[in-house]
Amino acid sequence: MWKRIAFILLLVLSFSLSSPDVAAAAGVKSFVNTSNGYEFSYPNGWVQVKVANGPDVVFHDLIEFSENVSVVISPVPDGKSLVELGTPTEVGYKLGKAVLAPPDSGRTAELVNAFQKESDGKTYYILEYEVKLPNQQKRHNIASVAVSRGKVFTFNASIPEQRWPKLKSAIENVVNSFLVY
Repeated sequence: MWKRIAFILLLVLSFSLSSPDVAAAAGVKSFVNTSNGYEFSYPNGWVQVKVANGPDVVFHDLIEFSENVSVVISPVPDGKSLVELGTPTEVGYKLGKAVLAPPDSGRTAELVNAFQKESDGKTYYILEYEVKLPNQQKRHNIASVAVSRGKVFTFNASIPEQRWPKLKSAIENVVNSFLVY
């Protein structure tokens, strides 16, 4: 009898530990900025770095420094809503040209996916890019853009393209965790 109970408990434990949801929940930490009104999850093993005159916050992997997430906060032109700024594709093209691959940067950014999602009454645009740097390195960027309290919040995750297939699910979960309030 006790052997059967122990076996069942062991079986349940092994299934729960192999579940992607349990693994994902165990593999992230939370960051909350109450003064600016946003939060997100980031992978364990990533650390916050200070950046002067740039993003509000940046985290990167301890081993692969080029894997990172950041939040940029900008004023909204004329107090517009996100939808008033354009469709996901329109906003995605503007963001790509202005931030990811501005003129004379030597970078290119191709918008490969753009869609809208709703969460807790807020609209978010999820924008996915393939970016080529001047040294021909390729990167994969996913951004979540939202408007709140007269500001545009852009959460961006950037990963080397060769690591993208392995990290895709985890990074998509991180980007989808971004919330403004």
